[in-house]
Amino acid sequence: MKSFRPKDGGGRRGGGGRNAEADFHGEKRSNATHQSSTDPQARLYRKGQGQEAKLCYLGHALMDNRHGLIVDTRTTEAGGRAEREAGLAMMTARPGTHRLTLGADKGYDTKNFVEGLRCANVSPHVAQNDTHRRSAIDRRTTRHGGYAVSQRIRKRIEEGFGWAKTIGGMRKLKHRGLAKVDFQFTLTFAAYNLVRLRTLGVGG
Repeated sequence: MKSFRPKDGGGRRGGGGRNAEADFHGEKRSNATHQSSTDPQARLYRKGQGQEAKLCYLGHALMDNRHGLIVDTRTTEAGGRAEREAGLAMMTARPGTHRLTLGADKGYDTKNFVEGLRCANVSPHVAQNDTHRRSAIDRRTTRHGGYAVSQRIRKRIEEGFGWAKTIGGMRKLKHRGLAKVDFQFTLTFAAYNLVRLRTLGVGG
């Protein structure tokens, strides 16, 4: 966070030295006015209300519901629409013309995302977010038994992210720049798939 400095070169600084103390109290910082001096592509991002904002990237993974294997990954700059945009990009890139389903949490319950999936011949098994708003998911989706199954199985993706953070080293990145971070993210989930295949009993 000490590298997150005003783009115009100003801002407060602490004492001298390479690892000097820095006082950010009362200083307004945003991606529009500030930038990391060590990793300019990293963005200040808060995962949820009340959580600490950190400089980071967003990693996205697409999981096969049947076996729990990761079939696609994307790494993007952090942003409010990045998860939905990456989700659509991964689904539209899937080969074949047969109909697919996609299970996802409430963060994906938006009109544009749901309509984008349907245009791509994908059934949007997205959790309904009807808190003080109207959900984009209606009875034509929720009435099917497969919707409940997708909502239950989709949570298995957290096993992959948990493994990537605790075993794969993704909790704290070792690289800088979107291209290198994307390589690390993809390689980590490739290793996760190998571990998963062993668990499934696939191979010699």
